[in-house]
Amino acid sequence: MNKKTPLIDQAQAQLVQKHQLDTAQRQVGHLGGALDEILGGQAENSQELELMLAQAEAIITESHVVFEVDAQDANLVDSSLYVQSYEMLARPTIETLDYIEFTDGVDWQGYLDQVDAYANRNQIDFRQDPFRDLMSVSQRIALEKRIKDEFSFKGASCDKYDYMLAGACGLIGGLIDVLFVGLPGQGVLPKFTDDMTDKAVQKFASWNGWTGPREGKDPAASAIGFLERRYKVNYDHRHGGDVGGSFNMSTRNHHLKSLAHSPDLVGLFFSILAQFTSTAHFVDNGKLISIDTKTFELKGSNLVSKLFSGFVNWLGHLFSDVAGSSGAQERGSGIPIPFYSLLQFINVGEFGQHRQTFAKVAVQVFEQGYDFRHGLALAIPVLVSELLTRVTWMAKRRFYHKRSWAECMPIANDPELRRMLLIAHGVLCLMDGADAAIRSGGNMIQFLLRSNLVAWIRFGTLALKELKAWCQNGRMDVEAVDAYLESEYRRLLLG
Repeated sequence: MNKKTPLIDQAQAQLVQKHQLDTAQRQVGHLGGALDEILGGQAENSQELELMLAQAEAIITESHVVFEVDAQDANLVDSSLYVQSYEMLARPTIETLDYIEFTDGVDWQGYLDQVDAYANRNQIDFRQDPFRDLMSVSQRIALEKRIKDEFSFKGASCDKYDYMLAGACGLIGGLIDVLFVGLPGQGVLPKFTDDMTDKAVQKFASWNGWTGPREGKDPAASAIGFLERRYKVNYDHRHGGDVGGSFNMSTRNHHLKSLAHSPDLVGLFFSILAQFTSTAHFVDNGKLISIDTKTFELKGSNLVSKLFSGFVNWLGHLFSDVAGSSGAQERGSGIPIPFYSLLQFINVGEFGQHRQTFAKVAVQVFEQGYDFRHGLALAIPVLVSELLTRVTWMAKRRFYHKRSWAECMPIANDPELRRMLLIAHGVLCLMDGADAAIRSGGNMIQFLLRSNLVAWIRFGTLALKELKAWCQNGRMDVEAVDAYLESEYRRLLLG
């Protein structure tokens, strides 16, 4: 038998209290019925007595009989009639109620023991769900309906207009991707994001004390150099010679092979690890390589301050590398797209003329400019498709279905919106894949260079959500329940 939880104990105690209340209400009903029966019998006896007295008086009057009765005899006559009348009434039996004795000396566990004893005496089954028995039939129906409507996975019921709108939004995003993205550093959007990245680096450098470039020097290169000097780390190896020739690495791919240069949780972890242990970690041929570095001393007097110092160093060094190095010619090699470094562990397959693995192909794609700046350009058509789909869904819900604005919030867990987002990003990926396949001419590196990795990741996450919803259609959505309970908890605390 499973150990009971405090919540189950409370529910069982409430179930016993409900049984006591129901029993008391039934007993009150029995008492009312018995009282009505007694009152009815009294009324009938009174009528019969009055009839008998009237008949007796009529007989006495006709017979001219005169009785002389003193006060004491009259009382005896009245008392005998009263007793006889009371004995003629039916006496309904009223059973006593079972109860739980609760005194000041009884603790909670003692009360629970009495609850179990009461349940055994009255045949209350605790093996079933006590919460279900605490509700009435109408309450259970209302609760089941609410769970089905608000806390269950539901399939989408999109109409033809939903699919048309979603397809149109995906088509617009696909056209932006095909016409304005192109190769890294060459398309309209990549050049725009490159310029924005340079400005962001200069702004970050100015926050750290950079006063601007010297006369005739490039502002971006000056800001990058300033940040490189300010945020030095022990894992900034530039080529294979810096690591003793233990593996192949160049200035064009060292930001990819060094895991600490990844702008994500993976990069943060390996950066903190490197700064605390004076090591550096790289990936080559699908293997993780760790090397010792010069002793690196973090600022701070305790663990928390040292962790903060390590985080600031990591973030500042990323800003120094995101737009390339200070001595780079033209565009330079930036940092990878978040989690792109993990593709180096997929050391399988044979692609291209030289039969290279997918890990090596991923490195060569990065070397040709497929970095964080290009990832920002790739995210623009994805963002456009996302926003357009949400806006059209909201507008259709408001003006076509006549819903209130509160019901038109574009929340992603809505089944119809989730399906429309899947269709929109599917159309975007279809156009992107077709364009990349046609322009690459079968070259794997060119195909990946022209592919929108951000769009495919977004489509993959939506596809997994849709598959999950399809498999769990009608089942309980635990995340929705947790979100509701959290909101209610906060409301109770604030209220």
